[in-house]
Parts: sequence; C-alpha cells; structure tokens
Amino acid sequence: MSAGHTHALPTTQNQKYLLIALALTSTFLVAEVIGALVTGSLALLSDAAHMLTDASALAISLAAVHIAKRAADARRTFGYHRFEILAAAFNAMMLFLVALYILYEAYQRFKAPAEIQSTGMLVVAVIGLIVNLISMRLLSAGKDASLNVKGAYLEVWSDMLGSVGVIAGALIIRFTGWAWVDTAIAVAIGLWVLPRTWVLLKESLNILLEGVPEGVDIDKVKAAMQSVPGVLSVHDFHLWALTSGKTSLTAHVVYDDKYLHEQQVLPALKAILASQFSVYHTTFQFETVACAHTDDGCNYVAANTEHGERADET
Repeated sequence: MSAGHTHALPTTQNQKYLLIALALTSTFLVAEVIGALVTGSLALLSDAAHMLTDASALAISLAAVHIAKRAADARRTFGYHRFEILAAAFNAMMLFLVALYILYEAYQRFKAPAEIQSTGMLVVAVIGLIVNLISMRLLSAGKDASLNVKGAYLEVWSDMLGSVGVIAGALIIRFTGWAWVDTAIAVAIGLWVLPRTWVLLKESLNILLEGVPEGVDIDKVKAAMQSVPGVLSVHDFHLWALTSGKTSLTAHVVYDDKYLHEQQVLPALKAILASQFSVYHTTFQFETVACAHTDDGCNYVAANTEHGERADET
C-alpha cells in the first residue's frame, strides 16, 4: 500500500452529520406517508418513495463506516468493506418494486382520478423541502472528502428537486383544480427514480461480480504498466473493486533482468498506477520468462523456476 494514501471515509464529525440527516429524513418520511394517505396525493407518496432512497443511502453510509472499521480476520481477509455494496444492491431492488407500484397506482388514478387536498399536500411538501435543505447543509462540508457522504448528499439534492415538483403540483391544483397534475407528477418522479435505481443496481452488481471499476480502461492500464522501463509484458491481469473507491490489481510482470532489477521496476509500477489510475492496492508476480498461462492460471515450468520468479505485494 502506498504510504500516505487513505480511502475516503467520513470523519467523526461527518458521521454525526449523517446521523442527524438520517433522523430528519426518516422522521419526515413517516410524516409524508401519513400526509399522502390523508390528502390522497399520489405525488406525495411517490416523493416519499424517493425520500426512502435518501434514508437508505444515509443508513448505508453510516453502517458502512462502522462495519468497514472491523479488522480483517481468518474468514474475511479483505475485511467488511463490501457490506456497503450488498446493502446498495438490496436497496436498488427494493426501490424498483416501489417505483413500479407508484407507476401502477398512477395508471389506476388516470382512469379514476381521486380528490386531492392541495393545501395539505402543499404544507407537507414545503416541510419536506426544508428538511432536504437542512440535510444538504449538514452534508455539504464533508461531500468532497468522502465518497459515502457525497453519495448521500446527491441523494438528498435530487429529492429536494422532487419536493419542488410536488409544491408546484399542489399550487397548480389549488388554483386550477386539475387533479390529474398530481398523478402526472407522481409518474414523473417514478420515471426519474427508475433510471437512477438501475444505475445503482448495475454498479453494485459490477462490483459484486468483481468487474472492472466504472471509468477504468484496462488497455490503458496495461499500456501504462508496459511503458515502465524494463517491463517486457503483462499477463494474468486482474483489476476489480472491493467497494467504491477501493480498487485492487494483480498481475504477472515479465521484466528484463539484464537491464533492470525487479526491485527497481516495482516502485515505478506502483507510482504510475497510483498517479494515473488511483490504484493503490497491487500484487505483482515478477518473471523473467512468461509462465504457461491457461484458464486456470499459470502452469509453471522448470525454466521459470530456474530464472527465479517471485511475487511482490504492495
């Protein structure tokens, strides 16, 4: 591990702000569901579903911070960082069901519009907007230092836009009597949540399947490694993310021992991966002759042993 590198996790102060934001969001979530049932507003119910994503994101952030602190053990040598990803995947699947229910209910409302109490709808939506603004203020200080806090901040920010939409709908209904506007806004919020939920699920599954992290081009990574003086080729290459912001890489590196010793190659490889791709956890096996690679890995031959290949981990 490169010295001085830290994976972004909230400080004690950020954890405190996350907890306050979670308390505010969860309290209002219950109030908004009750308000939706009392006023008959599907838009409020849809916004409550979106508020659920905020509460889930905040809870996941807090849980991930605490659980990730647990030390690695004999059964989990990588530790507990992946808890965040498991929780995010579960959250995404749950939100899909909620969004689909909202769209189904909207379809029923279009066929038989319900009476909407616009005043109550407006009051609840305004309170929701205030809660969102407070939560955004609390999380803004730590969003640039922590991926978890940044994700929670973006969730609250997007829900703030949903609250604005509900307020606009309540005002339109109050002054025009167009009850169908409530259903239209609910559909808009539902359709807005679905793509974001799909992105969350796709990214979570990619990490669980140990796929290449989003935005990383493995051809560029290999090319950068092979540009290091003394490196002849790279094979048995694997790049994956343990959790968001924690990428690992393993590879077999064939080097020319006539010109450069492997201990001179290693620092250069670490430096280029850290500076260009933010990859800090690496494991390399250095070889002077490439091993016989198969789908099951490398089959070692006597020639390799004679040349003295060895592994170096950082």
